Amino acid sequence: MSRPLPPVQAPDADVPRSADGVRHLLRWAGARGHDPAALLVGTGLRLDDLGPGGVREVTAAQELRVVRALRQRAPDAGAAVGAAYDVGTFGALGFALMTSRTLLDVVTVALRFFDLSYAFVVPRVEVVGDDVVAELDGSALPDDVRAFLVARDATAVRTVLDSLLPGGVGAHLELGPRRAVLRFAATELDRPLASGDERRRALAEAVCRDLAADRRSASGLPQQVRVLITQRLADGAPMPVVAAALGRTDRTLRRQLVAAGTSYRALLDEVRRSLAADLLRAGLPVADVAARLGYAEPAALVHAHRSWTGGPPSAARRGAAPGVHRADGDASPHRRAGLPQRP
Repeated sequence: MSRPLPPVQAPDADVPRSADGVRHLLRWAGARGHDPAALLVGTGLRLDDLGPGGVREVTAAQELRVVRALRQRAPDAGAAVGAAYDVGTFGALGFALMTSRTLLDVVTVALRFFDLSYAFVVPRVEVVGDDVVAELDGSALPDDVRAFLVARDATAVRTVLDSLLPGGVGAHLELGPRRAVLRFAATELDRPLASGDERRRALAEAVCRDLAADRRSASGLPQQVRVLITQRLADGAPMPVVAAALGRTDRTLRRQLVAAGTSYRALLDEVRRSLAADLLRAGLPVADVAARLGYAEPAALVHAHRSWTGGPPSAARRGAAPGVHRADGDASPHRRAGLPQRP
C-alpha cells in the first residue's frame, strides 16, 4: 500500500517556542504536589510571567531547564506527562487535527505543522508494508533529558491519535531510552473523524500557516534576544541580565548583534514599540503600558511613542474598542479567527 506522506517540519533549535509548552509542564507538576515555582529556578521566568496575560514565547534553553527540573523530581514521569496532553492542548494545530476528514488528513496536517507542537523529538513517518511506522529518534537531545522527552513525546503522539477515533488506532508503542517506534495498521488512515469539518479545517490550517510562517522566520540570536527582552521588560530588560541568560558577556552579545546587523538598543526599542501598539489598542491606560514596558514614568513612553509614530500614545488608545481591557494585548491569528485558545 503506497501512501504519500509529507516530510515533517522540524523546529529549529534557535526558534522561539510557545510558552504554553512550559505552562503544561507546570500544571502537570502542580497537580501532583510539586512546586511549579521551583521548576522555574534558573530560567529567568517567574510564575507571574506564565499566568494569564503572560509571556507568549520562551527559548528552547528555558524550556529544557524546566524539563530538567521536572525530571529531577519525577525521573520516570515522561510517559505520564505525555499522556496528559489532548488535542485541545495544541490550539490552532489541535483544532486543525480534530476537524480533519480522515486520519490520513490528521497525519498530513500534523507533519506539515509539527513545529507548532511542543515536542522536542521529531518523528519520521512512513508507510511500511501494511503499517504506518513513526520513529521518534532522540539521539540529538541532551543526554540527561533524552529518555524523558522520548517517552513524553511518543506517548503524546499516541494519546492524541487515539483520542480522535472511537476505540483509538490500535497503535503499538515501543519505548527505548534513545528512540521510540509507534506502529499502527495503514488501513486506519482511511477512518473518518466524527468531528471532521472541511470549512473549519481550512480556517484552522490558514491560522497554522500564519503562525508557522511567523515562527519559522524568527530564528537566530536577534530573535532569542527579543524573546528574553519581552520576558524582562517590566524590570527594564537590562542587557547584562539578557546576556547572562544566553551564557554570554555583555561585550560578546554586543559584538554578535552587530555582526547580525542590529544592536541591543534597536531590539529593545523594537519590542517596546510592538508591545505598546498591542497594549494601547487593547485599551490599557498609558501609565499601565509604561510600567509593562519598563519605563520609569509615563512621560518616557509619551516621548518614545512620539518618536515611533509622530503622535502621543493617547491617540492609539482612542482607536481601542470601548470597554476592552485585554491583559495580554494578544492579536494572535487564532484569536482573530475565533479559534479556541491554547490554555
